[in-house]
Amino acid sequence: MTTTDNAPASGDTPSEFGLQFELTPSSTARDDAEREVILSDPGFGKHFTDHMVTIDWSLDAGWHDASVHPYGPLQLDPSASVLHYAQEIFEGLKAYRHADGSVWSFRPDANARRLQRSARRLALPELSTDDFVESIRQIVRADLDWVPSAPETSLYLRPFMIATEAFLGVRAAQEVAYHVIASPAGAYFTGGVSPVSIWLTTNYARAGKGGTGAAKTGGNYASSLLPQQEAYENGCQQVLFLDSSESNYIEELGGMNVVLVKKDGTLVTPDSDSILEGITRDSILELAEARGHRVERRRVTIDEWRDGVAGGDIVEVFACGTAAVVVPIAELKGEGIHIGSPAAEGGELTMSLRAELTDIQYGRRPDVHGWMTRLDA
Repeated sequence: MTTTDNAPASGDTPSEFGLQFELTPSSTARDDAEREVILSDPGFGKHFTDHMVTIDWSLDAGWHDASVHPYGPLQLDPSASVLHYAQEIFEGLKAYRHADGSVWSFRPDANARRLQRSARRLALPELSTDDFVESIRQIVRADLDWVPSAPETSLYLRPFMIATEAFLGVRAAQEVAYHVIASPAGAYFTGGVSPVSIWLTTNYARAGKGGTGAAKTGGNYASSLLPQQEAYENGCQQVLFLDSSESNYIEELGGMNVVLVKKDGTLVTPDSDSILEGITRDSILELAEARGHRVERRRVTIDEWRDGVAGGDIVEVFACGTAAVVVPIAELKGEGIHIGSPAAEGGELTMSLRAELTDIQYGRRPDVHGWMTRLDA
């Protein structure tokens, strides 16, 4: 594939859903050689494609001025609401290149609905599911050559919405911008899937009841950064949070959901209104149910995890999210607590479910659930 073959042409790109995307090709797009060097070792979130999507919103005009244009800095007034009152939400999903060269996304409609729920909680306007999916399609078509083809690589897509109104009054902003940027992502595990160690923080909470925990907003991630440093200092790769009320119930990791697997094959995942509804988690659980496994979504105490492992009732634990898909958890460490062993290997069901989901995402097995959406055609 060459840039010439897929270079976007300027002008309006019509959307069957109503928005007209004005396409302005980048005059500084990287050439084939530059792009291939980046794609050979993209890492994660370090490099960005040549274009981005923008759709503006105002209280009077609604959603308007949809465009695909050269990637570059945003211009914000110093009094923009997002800088002072954190009206900001985002999503994360991937574009996958299949063996035949086609490019697909996994359940983008679910990401669209979650963005709508986040917008509702942060008093931001809701972008329709159709227009969300179309915005993803637009940026992928503009930067099609940026979708890598090496095993387990992808083009990471970051839609986000920010309040841009220049106003310091404390109320919902009346001017908002929605953007999509894209970044090639290398394989999360370069040497095969490795179980991780998790740190249980007892000093910090991620979110409280009635707060923004179920929304995908930057503040939730900001609150996880200090405890994440605590995890690193204790030799762990991620941090686990407990509920803010009793410090007894498992919530989630800094950026992933948690699932426990019992000896009888039952999968248990914490249920709380301050946990982000993970699309990867829900997909994994649906695959497990299709195999005949029982799934329980309920409150789970830290004692249940500890006693279950000690007594042999809990035989596998894993985390799941967009970036890593599924990660086996070898051990949980914290002040006065140690569950599992750093030498533990990934469980059979954990690895089997991971393989099934990634096979669907990369087109290696049939998509019987109708989860994949083609983006390049």
